[in-house]
Order: sequence, then C-alpha cells, then structure tokens
Amino acid sequence: MNKPLALVIDDEPDICELLTLTLGRMGIATETAVDVTGAKKALRATQFDLCLTDMRLPDGDGLELVEWMQENAAGVPVAVITAHGNVETAVQALKLGAFDFLSKPLDLKNLRTIIENALKLSPRGDSSDTKRLIGKSPALQELRDMIDKVSRSQAPVHIAGESGTGKELVARLIHDSGPRADGAFVPVNCGAIPSELMESEFFGHKKGSFTGAINDKTGLFQSAAGGTLFLDEIGDLPLPMQVKLLRVIQEKTVRPVGSAKEEAVDVRILSATHSDLAAMVTAGEFREDLFYRINVIELLVPPLRDRGDDVLILAERILKRLGDHDATLDDSARKTLLTYAFPGNVRELENMLERAVTLSSGGTISADDLQMRTANGHSKGHGSATATATDLGDQLEDVQRQAIVDALEKTHYNKTAAAELLGLSFRQLRYRIKKLGIE
Repeated sequence: MNKPLALVIDDEPDICELLTLTLGRMGIATETAVDVTGAKKALRATQFDLCLTDMRLPDGDGLELVEWMQENAAGVPVAVITAHGNVETAVQALKLGAFDFLSKPLDLKNLRTIIENALKLSPRGDSSDTKRLIGKSPALQELRDMIDKVSRSQAPVHIAGESGTGKELVARLIHDSGPRADGAFVPVNCGAIPSELMESEFFGHKKGSFTGAINDKTGLFQSAAGGTLFLDEIGDLPLPMQVKLLRVIQEKTVRPVGSAKEEAVDVRILSATHSDLAAMVTAGEFREDLFYRINVIELLVPPLRDRGDDVLILAERILKRLGDHDATLDDSARKTLLTYAFPGNVRELENMLERAVTLSSGGTISADDLQMRTANGHSKGHGSATATATDLGDQLEDVQRQAIVDALEKTHYNKTAAAELLGLSFRQLRYRIKKLGIE
C-alpha cells in the first residue's frame, strides 16, 4: 500500500524540515515547494493527499493558493500556516476553502491532529449521508451540496433557519459526512442551561471548586473531543459566556472551574439559531467578534414553504414512520399541504399528520383531518366552530380515548373486534391505543 503524499509549501528551510520530519514519523511521504508558482506546478503534476502552506510566500500568499486549489485541486485538503494571533487571516483562509489552519510557533500535537483528520477525507467526499434529507426540490439540493462542501472543512459553520426546519439534522449530517464521524456529536441547547451553571457545563469543574461540586465533572467541550459540539440557539448565550466561548475557539483550550491548568481540546464548533444574529450584534446583544468566528460559513436551511412538492414526499415518509401504513392523503389533503405556509415547518407537518391519523376514518386523510392553523392562530376543520389547536386536540383525544375504552370493554378487550366496532383497521386501533396511552 502506497504511503499518503503531502505537499509542503514554505520558503523557510527550518519549517520545511520540521514538517517533513513530523509527516515522515506519521508514515507520510512529502514533496516541498518554496513558492506559489512551484506549488501550482506540483499540484498539476501529482495527486496529493493533503497540502500544508505558509501564508507568506515569495511570489504571493497562501490565500491565493487556497483559492486557486478550489478550482484546480479541489480534492486536496489544504491547511494554512498563519502568524500567531492573526485570526482575521485564518478566518479568511477558511472562507476560501482551507480545511484548517495552524498558528506559529507550530504545535506538533495540533499539527498531527489536523493531518489525521485531513487523511480521513475521501477524495471527493461521500454524500450518502445527505440522503437522509428527504426531498427533491432545488432548495434542498443546494443545501445538500453545501453540506458536502462544509463537511470537508473544519471551519465553524453557523446554521440559520426558522424553527422546525431541521437545523440539528443538518448539523448531524455535517458531522457524519466529515472526518470526525467516528467522534462524538454533542448537541446542547444554549437556552436550556441556567446562566450560573454554564461555565461548569461547558468546561467542567474540579471537585470542591464550589458548593455542591462533590466530584470532578467533564464539560461538554471535553465530551466532544475529537468530534463536534453543536451549540443550538447560540443567541441565548449571555454576554459573559460569549467572551469565554470566543477564547476557547481562538485558543483551542479550556480551563475547568477550579483548575489552574488549561486543557487542550480538539472540537469542531457548529452553531444554530432561528434568531437574526446580525441584528443582535447591532443591538449589542451578541458579540461582534464571536459572530465572525462562528459565522465563518453560514448555511441557510430553507423553510418548508420554499420546498415545493417536498411537502408531499415528507408527508408520505412521516405517515410510514408513524406506523400507519394504510393511511393515505386524498386530493384535498394533498392540495391543502401544497398551499399551506407551514409557519412551524417540518415539525408542524409531523404534528399535523400525527393528529390527522387519529382523526381520519378508513385510513384516508382529507383536508378537514389536517386542521390547518388560520391567520389568527386557530385551527379549522370538520366544519365545526373554531377552537385553538391545542384545546381541540385535547378534547378530541379525550373523546377518542373514551370511545376506544368503551369498545374494548364491550368486546372483552378483543382488539380485532373492537377495531371493527369502531370502523378502524386493526393497525389504526393499535396506533391510537399506543398514542393515547390506553395500555
């Protein structure tokens, strides 16, 4: 089996030697170039498995090379070596398509981690995971393409989109499609952690560091080491915690509460929110420097109303998942789904169909069974007077629960006979019994 081959681009002989030695100890062969011209020539002539380039080169810079590689050597992951503390340049390199970056003086442990991650990438990526995104619309295909692209990088990605669009699924796909797939995926809802516990939850704590700290605690960052930390609703982080998070992202180290020592952490950060972070920055509610560090690449998840016929494909898949394979949508239901705005997106569609399966008779779901929300927030269906969706749903569940219990009692708990008495299929009855918690 041939050794992996790396291209090292630097005009400093000492750096070239250090990188060549480090790569050699990892079983990786190297070629070197001292400028942009030589690097382009080598990349045209040879298929490399990874590339390491300095930022400052005699005839250009690393950013120019990274940009050129996206068109001419797109399958080769490239990491950029930047001057210490030059965060802006590192972020710019990631935006242009760099896999990752290293700061001088070189940290060899960090270098080895970056190289190991780069070698896990397939030459053109593997998009099989993105098939879990159900639908055929152009908006969804564009999202799949973006996931394939960003999963090959280690750049922070911010996933924006309305509530219910599936932002956590997108984050999982980015993780599963990339070189960290074997590591942990750790999701955290930033709005669900009390502010006084945030530092301990994120960074861990040492025994005795505060009242109630009876044992050492591993933080979320440490739990995600080698994998991905997904910060959902990052806009809910209080400003003091935003400062600490920025420092961790920049330094790649954490300090547990009560510890005197920093701990190195190798974590990819993905974040999401349904809020307008740029507006929060303008209002002084979110730090501008943190915004630019987490928003290196922004990925927008389209709302369901912009996905055309995907709503019908999703509806059929959801009905199968609900366990009622007999349930079908009639023409009125299909037309209604296609014209409804879905303010709650995919999550609302799931809830709507779950309710419709319970309401429908004979396994056919009509528009009335769907109980769409009207403009004033009320539901409509069955020609009855309007009631709030929640109230109506509760009332219907109570009525159905009693009807099923009565039928079971009359048939001495013979479910086949009870289903026939109720005008339901056996599968429909079994689903309703489970959903309503009768058994």
